[in-house]
Amino acid sequence: MQSPIKHCRDCGTPVAYRLPDDGDTRERAVCPACNTVHYQNPLNVVGTVPYWGDRVLLCKRNIEPRWGKWTLPAGFMELGESVAQGAARETVEEAGAEFEMEELLSILSVPRVGQVHLFFRARLLSERFDPGPETIEARLFAEHEIPWEEIAFRTVRETLERYFSDRKSGRFGLHTLDIH
Repeated sequence: MQSPIKHCRDCGTPVAYRLPDDGDTRERAVCPACNTVHYQNPLNVVGTVPYWGDRVLLCKRNIEPRWGKWTLPAGFMELGESVAQGAARETVEEAGAEFEMEELLSILSVPRVGQVHLFFRARLLSERFDPGPETIEARLFAEHEIPWEEIAFRTVRETLERYFSDRKSGRFGLHTLDIH
């Protein structure tokens, strides 16, 4: 979960948590000096399910949290980029993969940590990868080869399960889930 706001980002005065005067129904960090209302919103985690034939690309994490565990290429969306641009950037940074972006596959809300995870399908154009410093290894796995007990995050596991289920049915849909 995000840390509470302690000081006004505009003037530096310690904030007070109260209902704003604008009719809002939630307590917010309000600056008593300049009256700025500070909102805390979920962070977007964006990534891809890169695939080559019947295999998917996973990255072994070289950073915390969950160092040494396997994940899909994903990370926090940056200001100034679209969801798809962020997912593409993360795929290049973490896997060094060449790919063609496809449709959105999953949207997973994780309220307890204030995040929304969005994963796109991505058709790999090559089996060559050049992982960046956040990745120990980037490797293709068939469904039966995936180290399910070594998957870093539940959102990744849920997305992979839905990807393989859709692949078997021959139809890909958009999956929305709440992770509690």
